[in-house]
Amino acid sequence: MTDNVFDEKAKTWDDDPAKVERAQIVAQQLREALPLAADTRVLEYGAGTGLVSQFLHGSVGPINMADTSAGMREVMEGKVAAGVIPEARVWDLELGAGPTALDERFDLVVTVLTLHHVHALDTVLANMATLVEAGGHLAVVDLDEEDGSFHADGFDGHHGFDHGRLAAALGRAGFTDIGFRPCHHIVRDGHTYPMFLATAVRP
Repeated sequence: MTDNVFDEKAKTWDDDPAKVERAQIVAQQLREALPLAADTRVLEYGAGTGLVSQFLHGSVGPINMADTSAGMREVMEGKVAAGVIPEARVWDLELGAGPTALDERFDLVVTVLTLHHVHALDTVLANMATLVEAGGHLAVVDLDEEDGSFHADGFDGHHGFDHGRLAAALGRAGFTDIGFRPCHHIVRDGHTYPMFLATAVRP
């Protein structure tokens, strides 16, 4: 899916109760799985309209949200201005294009239903590793490996993820203490697609 498609979808993204509920559940799963605190510095990569960050607000410290879609960033910036996610920063950040120039560190980098769109997976994970503070966490929420029916014809990303192969990729990026747990699911066209939460530590 192109950024232009996401730009258009951004206008009505939050109107879907299933998307809002999913973000609430993901935020709760993160609170249960990770040692979040009032000073936890968070970067949500591929943040969309910032729903997950919105529901994490109050459980963590400074929030930073990144997305390559201008339409999604506009919605996030509106939420910041309205005080829904107060004092959060919104960035146009692409971690798949080579080494990142971003000179900041975070206690938690979280990405939700983004990695299956990523072609340069090893590059993105390696860049994420450079952004996580030593002892900090990466949290990946995405689809279990599926038969390709989740997306329309022409999708050229990942049809979900095999946990073993993703764990190996996280290990190559330098992460340790890698674990998986069921997270939620998406119902689409009568099919149920399970989601996982993978957590890992930057040593």
